[in-house]
Amino acid sequence: MSDAPKMERVRHELRRRRLQVLRVEHIAPVLTRVVVGGAELEGFTSLGFDDHVKLIFPARAEGVEPAMRDFTPRHYDATKGELVLDFFVHDVGPAAEWARDAKVGDRLTVAGPKGSVVISAEGIDTHVLIGDETAVPAIARRLEELPATASAIVFIESESSRPWLAFTSAAKVQVHWIARSAGNGAPAGALIQALRALAPSPRTFFWIAGESQVARTLRRHLREERGVDLAWIKASGYWQRGAVGAHEKIADEA
Repeated sequence: MSDAPKMERVRHELRRRRLQVLRVEHIAPVLTRVVVGGAELEGFTSLGFDDHVKLIFPARAEGVEPAMRDFTPRHYDATKGELVLDFFVHDVGPAAEWARDAKVGDRLTVAGPKGSVVISAEGIDTHVLIGDETAVPAIARRLEELPATASAIVFIESESSRPWLAFTSAAKVQVHWIARSAGNGAPAGALIQALRALAPSPRTFFWIAGESQVARTLRRHLREERGVDLAWIKASGYWQRGAVGAHEKIADEA
């Protein structure tokens, strides 16, 4: 394949910011947007679309350690002093429960991001963005940031193939909603089936995020079955089945 895409790693000062809820918006049946702000938000920096901050939720009872989860900074507006966070509101979990009950004035501590990976659109013919519901905020942010000269193909694994969110982008974008059940229970089965119909150009960049085993399986499929150079793949596990609060980069040996 061609030379690797340009990726710049930037470190940030690691800070904890105690913020408060400014607005709560239900933007899709399974997606709740919480906008937070406050004086401590000043100086916040997020340069990469797949950055993650650590959200520290208030303890529900005295003597109980507060729960912490990694989340994508969906949008930061320094002028307004607002940080946007999108929550996939599934059945259980401290993040979903907090977002479901969130109201104006509630407190939330945000730590990080401690670093960013800035992926340049230059030199990439097609951006292929693959993920499940937890990856939607990062995918949406990337699509909004791409220039009009870019092309993107999005694959989102969800409970059904019915679209539940409209994306905004200046780029040329195709979005495919993939029903999880279509994979017959195999990790990434439905996504791999969809990817086999894709004929990527040599300068196609693949970004993958979701459940760790699924992300690892997709990365292996692209590398071994499709012959994609590892430099043109970035994969992350946003959560891990059977584990609490897991977030991992899928390493070369995976």
